[in-house]
Amino acid sequence: MPEIIEAGLWGLVAGSALLVGAVIGYGVRVPRWLTASVMAFGAGVLLSAVSFELVAEAYEEAGLAPAAIGTIGGALAYTGGNAWLARRGARHRKRSGGAQPSEEQQEGSGLALALGALLDGVPESAVIGVSLLKGGAVSLVTVIAVFISNVPEGLSSAAGMRQARRSKVYVFTVWGAIALASTVAAVLGYAVVGPLSATVVAAVTAVAAGAILAMIADTMIPEAFEDAHLAIGLITVAGFLVSFALSHA
Repeated sequence: MPEIIEAGLWGLVAGSALLVGAVIGYGVRVPRWLTASVMAFGAGVLLSAVSFELVAEAYEEAGLAPAAIGTIGGALAYTGGNAWLARRGARHRKRSGGAQPSEEQQEGSGLALALGALLDGVPESAVIGVSLLKGGAVSLVTVIAVFISNVPEGLSSAAGMRQARRSKVYVFTVWGAIALASTVAAVLGYAVVGPLSATVVAAVTAVAAGAILAMIADTMIPEAFEDAHLAIGLITVAGFLVSFALSHA
């Protein structure tokens, strides 16, 4: 199978978890403490993957400067985009309760929520495509980490959309489109970054890592803490260790 197609398929696999989570979150009234707990676990999984699969590899490939500059650049880019979307109603896009505004409360918030979901999902998927460039095989740890974290993201956000009286058509169109965008992002991560030097590949990997770290801190941890409280630390550590064990298996 051509590697560019393989990249797209792995991106679709990881992105489909968002749709799975959305179906559960919209159709089943999952207790908020359980949603928060799963979110905390997913955050721990991603934190480990960023540490040992992304930033560490960027450092090994190109040294400290490209890894650090890329990570900071990714965090700045994500934070800037997130701040712009927050002013338009997407601040609490991963909240499962009543924090998300309805269209009547804030016009244009539906589009902002969709763009916010795209902002959260693209860096994760792009790095899957980039991982294929290293040895011709996708990083299964990265795919698993993104898949595990995507389920609670889709679940919590879709539950919040239901609370904000978003229609089924809107919710599943958004998450279906994000799953497809994940496919495209993985393909572009492979095709666009492929011809570039090892230093640039390392920097791009670090950019994705920085964006993911900023996303975890800004959207996943607050949602988890909202309802998990004292248990969040233990659950997050459990997710971290599961991902760590996978990366060293």
